[in-house]
Amino acid sequence: MTRRAASSGTPTSNTSPADTSTASAVAGVAGAGADGVSGPDRRISGAVWAALAIVYVVWGSTYLGIRIVVETMPPFLSAGARFVVAGLVLGALVAWRQGPSALKVTRRQLASAALVGLLLLLGGNGLVVLAETTVPSGLAALLIAVVPAWVVVLRRASGDRPGLGAYCGVLLGLAGLAVLTLPGLSGDVQLWGVLTVIVGTLMWSVGSFSSSRIPMPVNPFAASAYEMVAGGIGCALVGLGRGEQHGFVLGEVSARSWTALAYLVVFGSIVAFTAYAWLLHSAPLSLVATYAYVNPVVAVLLGALILNEELSWPIALGGAVVVAGVCLIVSTERRR
Repeated sequence: MTRRAASSGTPTSNTSPADTSTASAVAGVAGAGADGVSGPDRRISGAVWAALAIVYVVWGSTYLGIRIVVETMPPFLSAGARFVVAGLVLGALVAWRQGPSALKVTRRQLASAALVGLLLLLGGNGLVVLAETTVPSGLAALLIAVVPAWVVVLRRASGDRPGLGAYCGVLLGLAGLAVLTLPGLSGDVQLWGVLTVIVGTLMWSVGSFSSSRIPMPVNPFAASAYEMVAGGIGCALVGLGRGEQHGFVLGEVSARSWTALAYLVVFGSIVAFTAYAWLLHSAPLSLVATYAYVNPVVAVLLGALILNEELSWPIALGGAVVVAGVCLIVSTERRR
């Protein structure tokens, strides 16, 4: 559930950003202009579509990766390792490309970044990792797709006035969420896992919403590095508190779990957000926001194809309703 919500209410993903030089190089190779569009008619360049494809596929596949990791690894300890390593690598990249001064922050900025990191990565992503020990990856992705609806609710509570379409999208999202809980109510999936994902979406929404209203580090990549390290440490401490280290033998971790963890660190937590961060400056926001309803579809397809996860009627129907609600919210924000 690593990518902040913009003030317009457009959601972010469940990963964190990386060094922008990689994505800039991609744009240069593709021949796009600085804004990611080319030609006299300002059509969207191939670099934009390539970066968008990365965000669609890689972020959509992270749910599958998490499901494979927790097959033989403890949930919170594996999440802690993922985010601490990714955060340290990202910080090193920022210092290398922009100089050590890019990592300088005030105490308030550091505290804010740590708070957001704990909300997003411990409360949000950490709970999703825990839930995926019992919840299919596709179902988890569809439950998480309701995040834009929670963001609209938080905006309304803060005095903002989203459009009527956004409210209708929230109602659709909540209706889809109700249908998606049916597998848990019927016993096909453990209900506590479904509820854990829902709590995780609330935590992620609060973290995303808060990040635009508290003093964060000026450099967004430095901020993300601090968030990942803080969230990773938080996950590790919770894992130790739960006793996940007891009975865990490193040598018993499967090769596919190691591979999935490496994939989540390199591609899920670094490469994909490199493309995402570049897209925010290079493509229409309404186009970038489409990841919010493409990622769940990718996750469901990958879960069914690779892990043989069952696509029951509540999951199919509820997922369709949630995605429709997200589409309505995104289209409303685009018009506004």
